[in-house]
Amino acid sequence: MEVVLKGIFSGLVLAILVGPVFFTLLQTSIERGFKSGVWVAVGIALSDSLYVALSYLGLSNLFSSEAFQVYLAYFGGAIILCFGIYYLFIKSRKTLNFNPEHVQEKSSLRLMAKGFVINGFNPMVLLFWIGTISIATGQLGYTEPAKGITFLASIIGTVFLTDMIKAKLADKLRVLLTPRLIRIMNIILGLVMFLLGIKLLLWRFLD
Repeated sequence: MEVVLKGIFSGLVLAILVGPVFFTLLQTSIERGFKSGVWVAVGIALSDSLYVALSYLGLSNLFSSEAFQVYLAYFGGAIILCFGIYYLFIKSRKTLNFNPEHVQEKSSLRLMAKGFVINGFNPMVLLFWIGTISIATGQLGYTEPAKGITFLASIIGTVFLTDMIKAKLADKLRVLLTPRLIRIMNIILGLVMFLLGIKLLLWRFLD
Protein backbone atom coordinates (compact mmCIF):
# COMPACT_ATOMS: atom_id res chain seq x y z
CA MET A 1 0.00 0.00 0.00
CA GLU A 2 2.87 2.39 0.76
CA VAL A 3 4.29 1.79 -2.74
CA VAL A 4 0.90 2.48 -4.33
CA LEU A 5 0.34 5.66 -2.32
CA LYS A 6 3.74 7.04 -3.30
CA GLY A 7 2.96 6.21 -6.91
CA ILE A 8 -0.39 7.99 -6.69
CA PHE A 9 1.26 11.08 -5.18
CA SER A 10 3.88 11.16 -7.96
CA GLY A 11 1.13 10.69 -10.55
CA LEU A 12 -0.82 13.64 -9.14
CA VAL A 13 2.30 15.80 -9.35
CA LEU A 14 2.72 14.89 -13.02
CA ALA A 15 -1.00 15.36 -13.69
CA ILE A 16 -1.07 19.00 -12.52
CA LEU A 17 1.80 20.06 -14.76
CA VAL A 18 0.58 22.40 -17.49
CA GLY A 19 2.09 21.87 -20.93
CA PRO A 20 1.22 20.95 -24.52
CA VAL A 21 -0.22 17.57 -23.45
CA PHE A 22 -2.56 19.28 -20.98
CA PHE A 23 -3.85 21.76 -23.56
CA THR A 24 -4.13 19.06 -26.25
CA LEU A 25 -6.30 16.91 -24.00
CA LEU A 26 -8.57 19.84 -23.12
CA GLN A 27 -8.80 21.07 -26.71
CA THR A 28 -9.71 17.63 -28.05
CA SER A 29 -12.30 16.99 -25.32
CA ILE A 30 -13.95 20.39 -25.69
CA GLU A 31 -14.07 20.23 -29.49
CA ARG A 32 -14.78 16.53 -30.01
CA GLY A 33 -16.23 15.27 -26.75
CA PHE A 34 -15.31 13.02 -23.84
CA LYS A 35 -14.77 9.82 -25.85
CA SER A 36 -12.20 11.50 -28.11
CA GLY A 37 -10.42 12.92 -25.07
CA VAL A 38 -10.20 9.43 -23.56
CA TRP A 39 -8.49 8.09 -26.70
CA VAL A 40 -5.93 10.91 -26.48
CA ALA A 41 -5.39 9.95 -22.82
CA VAL A 42 -4.85 6.32 -23.89
CA GLY A 43 -2.12 7.48 -26.30
CA ILE A 44 -0.48 9.49 -23.51
CA ALA A 45 -0.54 6.48 -21.18
CA LEU A 46 0.92 4.23 -23.89
CA SER A 47 3.87 6.57 -24.49
CA ASP A 48 4.53 6.72 -20.74
CA SER A 49 4.34 2.92 -20.52
CA LEU A 50 6.75 2.56 -23.45
CA TYR A 51 9.37 4.76 -21.75
CA VAL A 52 9.02 2.77 -18.54
CA ALA A 53 9.26 -0.58 -20.35
CA LEU A 54 12.33 0.47 -22.36
CA SER A 55 14.01 1.78 -19.22
CA TYR A 56 13.46 -1.56 -17.49
CA LEU A 57 14.91 -3.33 -20.52
CA GLY A 58 18.21 -1.59 -19.81
CA LEU A 59 17.95 1.50 -22.01
CA SER A 60 17.92 3.99 -19.14
CA ASN A 61 21.63 4.70 -19.67
CA LEU A 62 20.92 5.53 -23.31
CA PHE A 63 18.00 7.78 -22.39
CA SER A 64 20.05 9.66 -19.82
CA SER A 65 22.97 10.24 -22.18
CA GLU A 66 23.46 13.82 -23.35
CA ALA A 67 23.67 12.84 -27.01
CA PHE A 68 20.30 11.07 -26.94
CA GLN A 69 18.63 13.97 -25.16
CA VAL A 70 20.05 16.42 -27.69
CA TYR A 71 18.68 14.44 -30.64
CA LEU A 72 15.33 13.95 -28.90
CA ALA A 73 15.13 17.68 -28.13
CA TYR A 74 15.76 18.56 -31.79
CA PHE A 75 13.47 15.88 -33.20
CA GLY A 76 10.73 16.41 -30.63
CA GLY A 77 11.05 20.18 -30.94
CA ALA A 78 10.58 19.99 -34.72
CA ILE A 79 7.46 17.82 -34.35
CA ILE A 80 5.90 20.00 -31.64
CA LEU A 81 6.77 23.13 -33.65
CA CYS A 82 4.93 21.68 -36.68
CA PHE A 83 1.89 20.99 -34.49
CA GLY A 84 2.06 24.58 -33.24
CA ILE A 85 2.17 26.03 -36.75
CA TYR A 86 -0.76 23.79 -37.77
CA TYR A 87 -2.95 24.93 -34.88
CA LEU A 88 -1.96 28.59 -35.28
CA PHE A 89 -2.40 29.02 -39.02
CA ILE A 90 -4.55 26.15 -40.29
CA LYS A 91 -6.69 24.71 -37.51
CA SER A 92 -7.66 28.13 -36.15
CA ARG A 93 -8.98 29.15 -39.59
CA LYS A 94 -10.96 25.94 -39.99
CA THR A 95 -12.88 26.74 -36.80
CA LEU A 96 -14.30 30.06 -38.04
CA ASN A 97 -17.50 28.21 -38.95
CA PHE A 98 -17.33 25.70 -36.12
CA ASN A 99 -20.53 23.84 -35.22
CA PRO A 100 -20.33 21.29 -32.38
CA GLU A 101 -23.24 19.41 -33.91
CA HIS A 102 -21.27 18.67 -37.09
CA VAL A 103 -17.77 17.88 -35.88
CA GLN A 104 -16.08 15.41 -38.22
CA GLU A 105 -15.31 12.13 -36.46
CA LYS A 106 -11.68 11.05 -36.09
CA SER A 107 -10.63 7.45 -35.73
CA SER A 108 -9.54 6.24 -32.32
CA LEU A 109 -6.12 5.35 -33.75
CA ARG A 110 -5.53 8.91 -34.94
CA LEU A 111 -6.52 10.31 -31.57
CA MET A 112 -4.28 7.82 -29.75
CA ALA A 113 -1.42 8.70 -32.09
CA LYS A 114 -1.97 12.40 -31.34
CA GLY A 115 -1.59 11.85 -27.59
CA PHE A 116 1.29 9.40 -28.08
CA VAL A 117 3.34 11.72 -30.31
CA ILE A 118 2.83 14.96 -28.36
CA ASN A 119 3.63 13.26 -25.06
CA GLY A 120 6.27 10.82 -26.30
CA PHE A 121 8.40 13.35 -28.17
CA ASN A 122 8.41 15.87 -25.34
CA PRO A 123 11.88 15.57 -23.74
CA MET A 124 10.48 16.88 -20.46
CA VAL A 125 8.39 13.73 -20.16
CA LEU A 126 11.44 11.57 -20.75
CA LEU A 127 13.41 13.45 -18.10
CA PHE A 128 10.54 12.96 -15.64
CA TRP A 129 10.61 9.19 -16.14
CA ILE A 130 14.39 9.00 -15.94
CA GLY A 131 14.28 10.87 -12.62
CA THR A 132 11.34 8.84 -11.33
CA ILE A 133 12.95 5.49 -12.14
CA SER A 134 16.21 6.65 -10.55
CA ILE A 135 14.35 7.65 -7.37
CA ALA A 136 12.39 4.38 -7.34
CA THR A 137 15.50 2.21 -7.59
CA GLY A 138 17.81 4.48 -5.57
CA GLN A 139 16.22 6.57 -2.82
CA LEU A 140 13.10 4.42 -2.38
CA GLY A 141 14.92 1.12 -2.80
CA TYR A 142 12.35 -0.44 -5.15
CA THR A 143 14.90 -2.76 -6.73
CA GLU A 144 12.53 -5.72 -6.69
CA PRO A 145 10.60 -5.88 -9.99
CA ALA A 146 7.24 -6.25 -8.22
CA LYS A 147 7.68 -3.06 -6.16
CA GLY A 148 9.15 -1.06 -9.03
CA ILE A 149 6.42 -2.05 -11.48
CA THR A 150 3.70 -1.39 -8.90
CA PHE A 151 5.10 2.07 -8.19
CA LEU A 152 5.38 3.04 -11.85
CA ALA A 153 2.00 1.49 -12.75
CA SER A 154 0.41 3.52 -9.95
CA ILE A 155 1.85 6.70 -11.48
CA ILE A 156 0.63 5.88 -14.99
CA GLY A 157 -2.79 4.79 -13.69
CA THR A 158 -3.19 7.98 -11.67
CA VAL A 159 -2.26 10.17 -14.62
CA PHE A 160 -4.68 8.27 -16.86
CA LEU A 161 -7.55 8.62 -14.38
CA THR A 162 -6.91 12.35 -13.89
CA ASP A 163 -6.73 12.78 -17.68
CA MET A 164 -10.18 11.17 -17.98
CA ILE A 165 -11.49 13.56 -15.32
CA LYS A 166 -10.03 16.50 -17.26
CA ALA A 167 -11.63 15.18 -20.45
CA LYS A 168 -15.02 14.82 -18.75
CA LEU A 169 -14.90 18.33 -17.28
CA ALA A 170 -13.79 19.78 -20.61
CA ASP A 171 -16.62 17.93 -22.37
CA LYS A 172 -19.10 19.77 -20.13
CA LEU A 173 -17.88 23.05 -21.65
CA ARG A 174 -19.14 22.09 -25.10
CA VAL A 175 -22.46 23.80 -24.41
CA LEU A 176 -20.59 27.12 -24.19
CA LEU A 177 -18.78 26.69 -27.49
CA THR A 178 -18.74 29.39 -30.12
CA PRO A 179 -16.55 29.58 -33.25
CA ARG A 180 -14.65 32.48 -31.65
CA LEU A 181 -13.97 30.53 -28.43
CA ILE A 182 -12.77 27.48 -30.37
CA ARG A 183 -10.49 29.67 -32.49
CA ILE A 184 -8.99 31.30 -29.37
CA MET A 185 -8.45 27.87 -27.82
CA ASN A 186 -6.66 26.59 -30.92
CA ILE A 187 -4.49 29.72 -31.05
CA ILE A 188 -3.51 29.25 -27.39
CA LEU A 189 -2.65 25.59 -28.02
CA GLY A 190 -0.70 26.56 -31.13
CA LEU A 191 1.27 29.22 -29.24
CA VAL A 192 2.12 26.81 -26.41
CA MET A 193 3.40 24.20 -28.88
CA PHE A 194 5.17 26.76 -31.07
CA LEU A 195 7.05 28.31 -28.14
CA LEU A 196 7.95 24.92 -26.67
CA GLY A 197 9.16 23.72 -30.07
CA ILE A 198 11.36 26.81 -30.48
CA LYS A 199 12.69 26.39 -26.95
CA LEU A 200 13.62 22.75 -27.59
CA LEU A 201 15.31 23.57 -30.90
CA LEU A 202 17.31 26.40 -29.33
CA TRP A 203 17.80 24.98 -25.84
CA ARG A 204 21.58 24.67 -26.19
CA PHE A 205 21.82 28.35 -27.08
CA LEU A 206 19.41 29.44 -24.32
CA ASP A 207 21.31 27.74 -21.47
